[in-house]
Amino acid sequence: MGKRGSRSKSQLLGCLTKKQKKHLRDFGEEHPFYDRVSRKEAKPQTCQLSESSDTSSSESEAESEPEQVSGYHRLLATLKNVSKEEEEEEEEEEDSVTHETEMNLEDGDGDISEEEEVETESADVQSSVASPADPEGKDGHGPPGTSEESPEEFTDAKHESLFSLETNFLDEESGGDSAPKASQDPFAQHVNTELKEKEVQAVATNPKTTHQLKWPILGEVVFSSKFRKLETFKPPKDIDLKSVHLQKPLESTWIKTNSQFLSGPQKSSSPFTPLQKELFLIMNSYRDLFYPERTALKNGEEIRHVYCLHVINHVLKANAQVLGNNSRRRSQKLGVGDDDDFRDQGLTRPKVLIVVPFREAALRVVQLFISLLEGDSKKKIIVSNKKRFNGEYGSDPEERPPNLKRPEDYEAVFVGNIDDHFRIGVAVLQRSIRLYAPFYSSDILIASPLGLRTIIGGEGEKKRDFDFLSSIELLIIDQADIYLMQNWEHVLHLMNHMNLLPLDSHGVDFSRVRMWSLNNWSKYYRQTLLFGALQDAQINSVFNKYCVNVQGQVAVRNVPMTGSISQVLVQLPHVFQRMEAESLASVIDARFNFFVNKILPQYRDAVMSHTLIYVPSYFDFVRLRNYFKKEELNFTHICEYTQKSGVSRARHFFLQGEKQFLLLTERFHFYKRGPGAVLLNDCPFLCG
Repeated sequence: MGKRGSRSKSQLLGCLTKKQKKHLRDFGEEHPFYDRVSRKEAKPQTCQLSESSDTSSSESEAESEPEQVSGYHRLLATLKNVSKEEEEEEEEEEDSVTHETEMNLEDGDGDISEEEEVETESADVQSSVASPADPEGKDGHGPPGTSEESPEEFTDAKHESLFSLETNFLDEESGGDSAPKASQDPFAQHVNTELKEKEVQAVATNPKTTHQLKWPILGEVVFSSKFRKLETFKPPKDIDLKSVHLQKPLESTWIKTNSQFLSGPQKSSSPFTPLQKELFLIMNSYRDLFYPERTALKNGEEIRHVYCLHVINHVLKANAQVLGNNSRRRSQKLGVGDDDDFRDQGLTRPKVLIVVPFREAALRVVQLFISLLEGDSKKKIIVSNKKRFNGEYGSDPEERPPNLKRPEDYEAVFVGNIDDHFRIGVAVLQRSIRLYAPFYSSDILIASPLGLRTIIGGEGEKKRDFDFLSSIELLIIDQADIYLMQNWEHVLHLMNHMNLLPLDSHGVDFSRVRMWSLNNWSKYYRQTLLFGALQDAQINSVFNKYCVNVQGQVAVRNVPMTGSISQVLVQLPHVFQRMEAESLASVIDARFNFFVNKILPQYRDAVMSHTLIYVPSYFDFVRLRNYFKKEELNFTHICEYTQKSGVSRARHFFLQGEKQFLLLTERFHFYKRGPGAVLLNDCPFLCG
């Protein structure tokens, strides 16, 4: 006790200032105010006295001990001055921290203010939990933003526990569907497939075995695989929803969602159109699929409906397995059972990545998700941040020029919001959807190639993240032909970062991670669905190089029987030139040299006053433009980056014959094509 007393006195003396120590020597004793504080805290300045309490205590002491009033006030005034100075320092530190937190929350409030009215209360919850050290908020901000401004943009504390897989359990209604039998359900068969290390090592050297079949609707279908024996199948005449193992409530909601494509006797006999039936059979077998006949006018929406059904079915089954195992672990005693029985997830939560070119496509995908989960039930599902989503991804019809006339296929492609820089996370839990979820708390990621490229970053960049791609089980690349007009390098950059081991654990429970994911074999279990409008060498290369699914690949390889050249209305001679190249690497230089040395001299005569040169590649366009400038040829040029005034000026010069050549890029024609774009009746047309 003596040591403790001396230690407490020394601590108290150490906390006093010089003035306080002088007053202590003058009065010979310590005021009771310090005794009370010393029993609780070592620092006396942490206690605050209000003016009323000071006045009341001074008045009472003045009545009882009038001779000590002046001394007490002198001591108390000194203590109050010191405490105020230190309190001001503490308040300044607290204000700085509070100011930083408020600045972060102000950025987040901009998003919350646009949400539904029922969710505006989450701002109050965020103000109490959001901090720079919040790991969920930090992880949520890094990759997924549609904006790089607010670090707390994707922290939704109100719905975090509602959509967490770790803290939720399977509802009793769907308890029977939590563990589908591996012998029946294609999902269970796929994720439970066990690869051996010898098989994985042999993939690089194994020849690809192929087998070609003819299907009624898809036509020529090529099955291929580098794993084990190649298995093929043909579509049955009739299928029902029970045979394809749809998760609840999809059996009841799909028919209503897909009713617009069903008509006549087909509506009552089959829940799928003939095209949807064959596509879904391939999707549901978890084989990779390349379908190069997807067009915006003909079957685009029909295909979008069927792959959205496959996505929701996959996510519901995967989450039901996790929630079912949560219930089993809760009811099971500690130490009982094998941990391998509960391996049901990847290294990160995102399972599905859907790559679409424009925000309008992302809007339609989310609307289909809501329709598939809601159906015709009277009970509406929970969709958080729906108002904000409709505002950012929807479009205003008044913004479109009223007199703008474009071809029908152009209108179908460039409908709605055509912004190509976006990304959004979607969490699905039973019958609830959370939009703008943090990427590491999302099940489905919907993004454009540009939106993903800005997050993945490049070598040497400090702020980059691609861990959210580590456990993607289902990759859908829709409208791949449009990416050729945007930037195909972004697609290649994405594919090079798919299913890599994450650099951070992101709070994963490794006892729940599947062994093939821990072995870095996720790419052999990833299903890739690739849809486009044409057979292109670059698209074929992605499918052949990056799709190594253990279940095999299926590609539709129909040879075009009718070409577009027959649709040319103006009677012009079509001359095709054949050139030789030593290798694929030398094709670009060989083509350029052949053009400037063999073809171009034929059109430099003054008689050929109107020559339009159409260049598919922007790099070839730049090279050809520089060559024309160097040779001082009489030309003008238009590309996708040319301002509207520059386009009008170039067209005028070319029309009036002041410029002999007009260089035109394919991307400009793609984005600006329409009646009266650039074409003239009397100009020869060269395709570079």
